[in-house]
Amino acid sequence: MESMTGRKLVISKKTVREYLFSTLGVLLTAVGLVSFLIPYNIAAGGVSGIAIILTQFVALPVGLLMYLLNGILFIVSFLVIGKEFGLRSIYCTFLLNFFIDLFDRGIPIPKYTGDDLILSVLLGVIISALGMAVTFSQNSSTGGTDIIARILNKYAGTSIGLSLLLIDLVIGVFAGVAFNSRIGMYSVLSVILNGLTIDYIIRVLDNTLTILVISDKGSVISDFIMKTLERGVTRLKGEGGWTKNEKNVLYIALKRKEMTDTIRHIREIDEKAFIVVQEATHVIGEGFTHISRIF
Repeated sequence: MESMTGRKLVISKKTVREYLFSTLGVLLTAVGLVSFLIPYNIAAGGVSGIAIILTQFVALPVGLLMYLLNGILFIVSFLVIGKEFGLRSIYCTFLLNFFIDLFDRGIPIPKYTGDDLILSVLLGVIISALGMAVTFSQNSSTGGTDIIARILNKYAGTSIGLSLLLIDLVIGVFAGVAFNSRIGMYSVLSVILNGLTIDYIIRVLDNTLTILVISDKGSVISDFIMKTLERGVTRLKGEGGWTKNEKNVLYIALKRKEMTDTIRHIREIDEKAFIVVQEATHVIGEGFTHISRIF
């Protein structure tokens, strides 16, 4: 009973942490958009980009337009592709709308008003991309054009990543039609920089490794990995090329921050252990990245 209570407490703390970091990410995204991109009508993709374009034709603020657009998209999502968006994604989507509307009309925050448009694009993209990367790292989403990408994925067979890129590029082009070619080119540039920056930050935040361990004390090492680090271990059977002796081979996926302590403990258990560490582009599954954040 105590272990079950403890387990529930761990899950509760994990959920609270994820919501806190997701909220921080959404807050940063809103600051980047409101302070640097929206004042210059830079449509860097997403529902915010569509809303910026629509302000040219409809006398409504960006935040309110985002509420309407996301509401329509979520209804379409439930009708067409089912309930694939979790509570946290819905929370982040409408929290972003709230922050943008709050910072734009309720409690206005400082906005960049200089003449250097490239500086506005760079700062806006870096801040908002950092926020989105933090949000994505918590298996959350800001919704919006993700829904359109999922519909294209279901009915056209295109990958979600490619669909998102194409949608955002189209939004950038339409910004040029709605405003002028200069704004359109900066919007397309923002889309490209935004995607590259998010990918880079996610790799830094979510850097993972795989480790191969060959040891005669494989059982002790695997117990340490599972019980202390709470990571999974795959046990393989190998054979020494020279000795022909059977060897225990452990295959482990870890976060980079866990590597030093893990290797130190392995060497304490078996100083003769043979260890191979490799970079992993993606580790998909429980405790790592959800598959929806990759494809």
